[in-house]
Amino acid sequence: MYLDSAKKQEIFGQYGKSNTDTGSPESQIALFSYRITHLTEHMKSNKKDYSTQRSLKMLVGKRRRMLDYLKEQDIERYRSIVKELGLRK
Repeated sequence: MYLDSAKKQEIFGQYGKSNTDTGSPESQIALFSYRITHLTEHMKSNKKDYSTQRSLKMLVGKRRRMLDYLKEQDIERYRSIVKELGLRK
Protein backbone atom coordinates (compact mmCIF):
# COMPACT_ATOMS: atom_id res chain seq x y z
CA MET A 1 0.00 0.00 0.00
CA TYR A 2 1.29 3.45 -0.84
CA LEU A 3 0.31 5.07 2.47
CA ASP A 4 1.22 3.02 5.51
CA SER A 5 1.32 4.20 9.12
CA ALA A 6 5.08 4.81 9.00
CA LYS A 7 4.67 7.23 6.08
CA LYS A 8 1.85 9.02 7.90
CA GLN A 9 4.02 9.37 11.01
CA GLU A 10 6.79 10.84 8.85
CA ILE A 11 4.42 13.39 7.27
CA PHE A 12 2.92 14.35 10.64
CA GLY A 13 6.37 14.67 12.18
CA GLN A 14 7.63 16.88 9.37
CA TYR A 15 4.67 19.25 9.05
CA GLY A 16 2.88 18.93 12.39
CA LYS A 17 4.01 19.63 15.91
CA SER A 18 4.81 15.96 16.64
CA ASN A 19 4.40 12.48 15.15
CA THR A 20 0.99 12.13 16.76
CA ASP A 21 -0.27 15.58 15.72
CA THR A 22 -2.97 14.48 13.29
CA GLY A 23 -5.36 17.37 13.83
CA SER A 24 -3.37 20.45 12.92
CA PRO A 25 -4.29 22.00 9.56
CA GLU A 26 -0.67 21.87 8.36
CA SER A 27 -0.38 18.12 8.88
CA GLN A 28 -3.76 17.46 7.26
CA ILE A 29 -2.90 19.63 4.25
CA ALA A 30 0.43 17.81 3.88
CA LEU A 31 -1.31 14.43 4.00
CA PHE A 32 -3.91 15.55 1.44
CA SER A 33 -1.10 16.79 -0.83
CA TYR A 34 0.70 13.46 -0.61
CA ARG A 35 -2.49 11.58 -1.49
CA ILE A 36 -3.25 14.01 -4.35
CA THR A 37 0.16 13.45 -5.94
CA HIS A 38 -0.30 9.69 -5.72
CA LEU A 39 -3.77 9.81 -7.30
CA THR A 40 -2.54 12.19 -10.01
CA GLU A 41 0.14 9.68 -11.02
CA HIS A 42 -2.50 6.94 -11.06
CA MET A 43 -4.78 9.04 -13.28
CA LYS A 44 -1.98 9.61 -15.80
CA SER A 45 -1.88 5.90 -16.59
CA ASN A 46 -5.59 5.14 -16.04
CA LYS A 47 -7.45 7.90 -17.83
CA LYS A 48 -10.88 6.27 -17.70
CA ASP A 49 -10.90 5.51 -13.98
CA TYR A 50 -13.77 7.84 -13.18
CA SER A 51 -14.25 6.81 -9.56
CA THR A 52 -10.63 7.73 -8.82
CA GLN A 53 -11.10 10.95 -10.74
CA ARG A 54 -14.07 11.83 -8.53
CA SER A 55 -12.08 10.97 -5.39
CA LEU A 56 -9.23 13.15 -6.57
CA LYS A 57 -11.56 16.10 -7.14
CA MET A 58 -13.11 15.68 -3.70
CA LEU A 59 -9.66 15.51 -2.10
CA VAL A 60 -8.54 18.68 -3.89
CA GLY A 61 -11.68 20.39 -2.60
CA LYS A 62 -10.96 19.26 0.96
CA ARG A 63 -7.43 20.61 0.74
CA ARG A 64 -8.71 23.90 -0.69
CA ARG A 65 -11.22 24.30 2.16
CA MET A 66 -8.53 23.50 4.73
CA LEU A 67 -6.21 26.07 3.15
CA ASP A 68 -8.99 28.67 3.18
CA TYR A 69 -9.62 27.97 6.86
CA LEU A 70 -5.94 28.31 7.69
CA LYS A 71 -5.73 31.54 5.69
CA GLU A 72 -8.58 33.02 7.75
CA GLN A 73 -7.11 31.91 11.08
CA ASP A 74 -3.39 32.63 10.65
CA ILE A 75 -1.99 34.04 7.40
CA GLU A 76 1.64 33.35 8.36
CA ARG A 77 1.02 29.64 8.91
CA TYR A 78 -0.85 29.58 5.58
CA ARG A 79 2.05 31.20 3.74
CA SER A 80 4.61 28.86 5.31
CA ILE A 81 2.71 25.66 4.45
CA VAL A 82 2.08 26.81 0.87
CA LYS A 83 5.77 27.59 0.48
CA GLU A 84 6.90 24.29 2.04
CA LEU A 85 4.60 22.17 -0.12
CA GLY A 86 5.16 24.21 -3.26
CA LEU A 87 1.49 24.90 -3.87
CA ARG A 88 0.25 27.72 -6.04
CA LYS A 89 -1.11 30.94 -4.52
